Amino acid sequence: MTVRLRKSFIKLLEEDREFRYTVAGYLGLAEVLKRLDSIEQEIKSLREGQEKLWDILNQLWEGLNKLWEEVKSLREGQEKLWESSNKLWEGQNKLWESSNKLWEEVRSLREEQEKLLEGQNMLWEEVRSLRDGQNKLWEGQNKLWEEVKGLKLAVADLDSSVKFLAKQVGALSDTIGFGLEDIAKVVVPGWLLRHEGIAVDGELERRWFIVDGEEVEVNLYGEGEREGRRLVIVGDAKSRIYRREVEDFDEAAEKVAKVVGRELYKFLFGYLIHPSAEDEGRRRKVALIASYMR
Repeated sequence: MTVRLRKSFIKLLEEDREFRYTVAGYLGLAEVLKRLDSIEQEIKSLREGQEKLWDILNQLWEGLNKLWEEVKSLREGQEKLWESSNKLWEGQNKLWESSNKLWEEVRSLREEQEKLLEGQNMLWEEVRSLRDGQNKLWEGQNKLWEEVKGLKLAVADLDSSVKFLAKQVGALSDTIGFGLEDIAKVVVPGWLLRHEGIAVDGELERRWFIVDGEEVEVNLYGEGEREGRRLVIVGDAKSRIYRREVEDFDEAAEKVAKVVGRELYKFLFGYLIHPSAEDEGRRRKVALIASYMR
């Protein structure tokens, strides 16, 4: 710029107010534009940083959402775990209750077992005592039969003596029968109470009935009660009980049933019970009681 031009420019600045403002504005605008460019760069940088920040925030939100999903899943799992735990505790409590009840049953069974063993020991003592008495009875009966055989051989050739001895043997048989009936009167009532729940009134006795014009003899007759029901008890005593004895007795008992008009309980009492008699007794509902039973 020449000196003249410089002076003219300065003069215009001094004298021309509008020119002065124009130059000033121009100089200020350039500075503003520079600053605007700088600000634009900073804004651009800020926007880039903001975008990066938003990306980071989005990633954080995604991670946070995933974390919430995990937390929800953990809570659901925890709730299921609590439910399972509660069910487990309930099951354990029921198991303890069942276990306690089982131990109570075991204790009760042990007490009953001890009582049963005591009763069994007493029963064995009674059985031993009864067997001893039965053995003695068999010995006496064997001796008696030996004597009867000797008497039969001794009077084989004497008709009158044979008749006399036959009468004696019949009397002896009646004696044995009456002895067995006496045992039955003692043993049978207790047996009926323990095994059949029948309470016998008084003692068993011999009784006769007239049925359709026929006299029927019952060697062991009694009355009793079972579960509030009245019933009639009829029985007979035989040293040896076979099928035939059961059949004959049952036929006689059925005749008695026609006249007593009540429920009938039938039994046979003896020293020996043959298997054939047991089958027939079950079929005809006749109880078979051995002398050694209690």
